[in-house]
Amino acid sequence: MKRISVKKVKTKREMDSFIRFAKQLYADCPYYVPDLDMDIRETFDPKKNAGLEFSEIQPFIACDDETGEVVGRIAGIINHHANEKWHTKNVRFGFIEFIDDHAVSAALLNAVEQWGKERGMTCIQGPMGIFDFDKEGMLVEDFDQMGSMVTIYNYPYYPKHMEALGYEKEVDWLQIRIEVPREVPAKYARVAGLSKEMFGLHVRKLNTDEALKGYGRKVFKLLNEAYAPLFGYTELSDRQIDTYLKRYVPLLDWQMIPVVENEQGELIGVAITMVSLSHALRKAKGRLFPWGWFHLIRALRWKRETKAELFLVAVRPDYQGLGVNALFFADLIPIYNKFGFVCAETGPQLEDNVKELSQWKPLNPTFTKRRRCYKKGI
Repeated sequence: MKRISVKKVKTKREMDSFIRFAKQLYADCPYYVPDLDMDIRETFDPKKNAGLEFSEIQPFIACDDETGEVVGRIAGIINHHANEKWHTKNVRFGFIEFIDDHAVSAALLNAVEQWGKERGMTCIQGPMGIFDFDKEGMLVEDFDQMGSMVTIYNYPYYPKHMEALGYEKEVDWLQIRIEVPREVPAKYARVAGLSKEMFGLHVRKLNTDEALKGYGRKVFKLLNEAYAPLFGYTELSDRQIDTYLKRYVPLLDWQMIPVVENEQGELIGVAITMVSLSHALRKAKGRLFPWGWFHLIRALRWKRETKAELFLVAVRPDYQGLGVNALFFADLIPIYNKFGFVCAETGPQLEDNVKELSQWKPLNPTFTKRRRCYKKGI
């Protein structure tokens, strides 16, 4: 068994190793979609990551004592707002990657467990990020399918290590894959018509200026309200919202983002979707320069993939069950056909969120890519 040393990442050189390790580990894997290097660095930078105003984060790398080679990485995370909201004392782990050696996975998780215990935590959970919109959930099924820009990919041996180390399931997420129909299903068309007639609801499309000058903030406030009861969710602060708007608004095609308003012009629902960037990110290899930007712009504007990503769907609680989702699909299906999308896939959805999962039934969904949040007392 290897002798492993785990150390805190403190220097730029060590952060370079932290980032580089995942690319080395998955170099020959056709399903892995890398993060952009700059996004990882900003996660650990208090000047760039507004969540660090109320959270702590500490990256670690594991090295083989004999060779000095980096063989794993992990980050410890304490979201104090989440612990206060959910009355817990959890330390989270994220960014976990390791070779298939139990000495390595044990050493990495032990480092986060000890780091958490030193700060008064009594339970460890993960993989999770600081926020619900960060990547979360270890892949436990369907390892032979392409990942996405918002999800974790990992090798099949990862969950086996977790179970061997005494970790157990806390929650699972599922993704839903649909084949884009040529026509809007009759049920959606009928319900969408009733929603317009009975409740005065209508779909509108934003533009970049509207999103940056105020409407984008309304969207995130709606997300905060709709997602508040979901596992682990903590509301985004104004500074966090500004960060997300700055980062993602330039990437969005507003034709693919329907918002639903009532007769008073109030925002009551939003669906955030976009073309898949999985292949473009693989070609970029984590870097925007010198040519990563070209692959991303090409996928966004010139040569779209045949798959759409359904990242977020949120409806104001008092309008749930009134046909808002039917309005989304009635709007999006013709657009997806125009763009040549043959399939669409959601982000991870909690397996016990029956309302969310049931909305896909008219589209004959396939449930795929089960992900798991593990937990363990410390």
